[in-house]
Amino acid sequence: MMKKFKKTSGIKVGVIGYGGAFNMGKSHLKEMQAAGMTPVAVAEIDASRLEVATRDFPGIETYQSVAQMLKKSDVNLITIITPHNTHAKLGLQCLKAGKSVCCEKPLAITTEECDAMINEAKKRKLVLSTYHNRHWDGCIQEAVHLIKKKKMIGDVYKVTAHMGGYGQPGDWWRSSKSISGGVNYDWGVHLLEYSLQIIDGDITEVSGFNHEGFWKTKWKKDTTEDEGFIVTRFNNGKWLTLTNTSLDSRNRDCIVEFTGTKGSYLMSGGTYEIIQKIDGQTITTKGRNRRSESVKYYKNIADHLVKDKALIITPEWSRRPIHILDLGCKSAKKGVALKAKYK
Repeated sequence: MMKKFKKTSGIKVGVIGYGGAFNMGKSHLKEMQAAGMTPVAVAEIDASRLEVATRDFPGIETYQSVAQMLKKSDVNLITIITPHNTHAKLGLQCLKAGKSVCCEKPLAITTEECDAMINEAKKRKLVLSTYHNRHWDGCIQEAVHLIKKKKMIGDVYKVTAHMGGYGQPGDWWRSSKSISGGVNYDWGVHLLEYSLQIIDGDITEVSGFNHEGFWKTKWKKDTTEDEGFIVTRFNNGKWLTLTNTSLDSRNRDCIVEFTGTKGSYLMSGGTYEIIQKIDGQTITTKGRNRRSESVKYYKNIADHLVKDKALIITPEWSRRPIHILDLGCKSAKKGVALKAKYK
């Protein structure tokens, strides 16, 4: 049963994973601390990284196994910062121990894993969320304002998302399909989360296409696909395409293009471009995106636990991009479009 908190500082938080890549363990604990929560525990299999954690947070509890942390620590909320294929197992382990969970994106690799975590959290009345801090990126917040509120390009009927270029993948775990989920599971989950803030409707069908085997890494046949392409159909006739690639030599002028009945919106990290046809003339409007506010993620988690404010990144919201990615992978393997599954 989820504990009720009278004040934010009473929320004792911990992380699973304190690896050196991007120093994400420290980043998460600092963000939770900035939101008013209290860092108390770190679980990490690498003893040298636990030493780093104690320097970063003097007095913090350190554990070399998740089981030890769950048994000995009174942590209330745990953030999972580990390779993608471990998220579901660790998430369920923490939820079954009565701990609320925030999980690095993606929430899991398969729809079934997401559903198992969601069901466990509901059964125990615990918080389950995904660290979709990019929900508050300036690029998508500007797009939401101009497209959904200002109606600058009319009714959006198509979204085209693309990330990547041409280059040999590195030899880290993200290049392993079995560990990462595939080429679409890294930036793809961000691009889908962006896109689903704009495009509405229920997902009805997903088609996936992969090219693989050109690039090789230490993972050999388990190397992620060279390129993944997914087409998602919605019940209102709208559609979304997603491409993640390491085999495309063409540079793109944006990461997401929203196409509407009155124009196109090209979204990049720092800028946007709106292209419209007005009185037979092509009118192009360019601007800079607003400042990103990713700190709002943990502020919302804290406000939800203390003030009972609505959770913005719900597990159901987190499930949507995973369902698209999961169906895309299965569709590519089977060579047919697959129907979406809703409960």
